[in-house]
Amino acid sequence: MQMDRKKYRLRQLIVLAMLLFVCFSYYIYQILFTPNFQWQKGDGYLYIRKGATFPEVLDSIKKNDMMQDVKSFAFIAKLAGYQERVRPGRYLIKANSNNIKVVRLLRNAKQEPVKLTFNNIRLKEDLAEKVGSKFYFSSDSLLFYLKDPATAHRYGFDTTTFMSMFIPNTYQVYWDVTGRDFLDKMHNEYRTFWTTERLNKAKAIGLTPVQVSTLASIVEAETNQQSERSRIAGLYINRLNINMPLQADPTVKYALRDFSIKRIYQGHTQIDSPYNTYKYTGLPPGPIDLPSIASIDAVLNYEKNKYLYFCASCTRLGFHDFTETYNDHINNANRYRNYLDKVQIK
Repeated sequence: MQMDRKKYRLRQLIVLAMLLFVCFSYYIYQILFTPNFQWQKGDGYLYIRKGATFPEVLDSIKKNDMMQDVKSFAFIAKLAGYQERVRPGRYLIKANSNNIKVVRLLRNAKQEPVKLTFNNIRLKEDLAEKVGSKFYFSSDSLLFYLKDPATAHRYGFDTTTFMSMFIPNTYQVYWDVTGRDFLDKMHNEYRTFWTTERLNKAKAIGLTPVQVSTLASIVEAETNQQSERSRIAGLYINRLNINMPLQADPTVKYALRDFSIKRIYQGHTQIDSPYNTYKYTGLPPGPIDLPSIASIDAVLNYEKNKYLYFCASCTRLGFHDFTETYNDHINNANRYRNYLDKVQIK
């Protein structure tokens, strides 16, 4: 009888142990695999700065209202060793992700790169603001590098030509990259862009890659019409070949640092600046904007023509009229001036 009671108690203990095991297993399953990151607006990003601690990660999660159960996440993070191995970066957290998926993502530093696109950039300040606003390093730190002679020299440029290293395009860059690492990446992209074929074309024209970019920057500032760019490039190359001043209005605006000017008058062209191509022959010291790949290729594949003059057209707005002789150019210029006076553009 006593033996039966012992067996009965043993069976009870076994059943209780099994129930506890099932409950514990269910709890572990819940905290591991039940969705814990339920965004109200779908997927979201978690940004972790360099040197951040696990409590700071939790604060970021709480501030962004990402998570339902903080304690279960912290428990799994502790078991996985993540609390002592916080990695910086920009992480894409999918809606309805579970704890184990997010902990693995963060522990293994599987960042989501930033899709960086820059174009229509004129000044160093514009580039620094456009790029610096997207990454952990600041706009001010990037601007310092762009203006620093030693940094420019490290990549084979000076402060007037440094901007030509940045080829407008779309790039994949990690958010926690340093300013110096970003410059290294842009330099590698620059070297990749200047293929043997492009280098040979530049050499055939008698220009360096920097000079090609400088001329392309003027071409791009002159027209929004892709169909005209190679023609304008050919015209300016004709002027360079006979040592004729380029007389490019965009370079005067750049010299004056006034890009709101709609009409260039004789007084504007008197500014003493190496960027004033009315006053000085040849190309300016460096690009006046970041020319697109299309504009660079328009220079490398310039139209071989005999044009020396061009003027905005008053009959085809947005386009230009091209001439070989100065007299024809004066007639076109007078017609366009009359048009500007008529529509009251000062």
